[in-house]
Amino acid sequence: MSLPKTLAEDVARNLVMVANLIDDDPEEAYAYSRIALRLASRVAAVREAAGFAAYATQRYTEALAEFRAARRMTGSVELWPVMADCERGLGRPERAMAMAGEPEVKKLDKAGQVEMRLVAAGARRDMGQIDAAIVTLQGPELASNSVQSWTARLRYAYADALLTAGREAEAREWFAKAVEADKDGSTDASDRLAELDGVDFVDALDEETAETDVDSAAAESVEAEAEVEAEVESPVEPDVEGDKG
Repeated sequence: MSLPKTLAEDVARNLVMVANLIDDDPEEAYAYSRIALRLASRVAAVREAAGFAAYATQRYTEALAEFRAARRMTGSVELWPVMADCERGLGRPERAMAMAGEPEVKKLDKAGQVEMRLVAAGARRDMGQIDAAIVTLQGPELASNSVQSWTARLRYAYADALLTAGREAEAREWFAKAVEADKDGSTDASDRLAELDGVDFVDALDEETAETDVDSAAAESVEAEAEVEAEVESPVEPDVEGDKG
């Protein structure tokens, strides 16, 4: 659908704000997405952006409705995994699992199929099926030494599932593999690995604050001792006149 130039520019500005804010300030991104939606609700890109903004703020019912609308407009299946994850967010993991078995999954590209695998594993965990979640994550993508955009997240999810199952040694191995693939810090795999290794990180700012507090306490102690010594050396003379009569 084409829009008049001025309207198209207004919509584009709001969509840019959604993209810029969605990671750091999702609520603000959501507000901009609502403006874009009011301006151009029949544009698929607007419905998709509104869906992701709602998803980022855990408005899963709203997100699912927007994703479905965008899919109807475009006929694309690329939103299938995030739609399934909305079902999980709504407390319906069974529906997410059913979507994982639909023909649409075969139409996804490799990244989309991995994303669907992550959602399906999450749904298994929601249902308390941790061993099934582990099996769901296994496959050629997990075993591959090739690092893709989704590799770190897949390895991390596998490590976390192993740890939940009590398989700590294997979990440590896969957290380490996740760290190797996580070049942009998209996961906290390094922190999880350090935790398993018993490494305790101290925040530099907290350490500096602690040192300042110790120094202040020491200074106050020295000052108090000086005041006591001064009182001992210069005792207060009794008020002789006041004692008479």
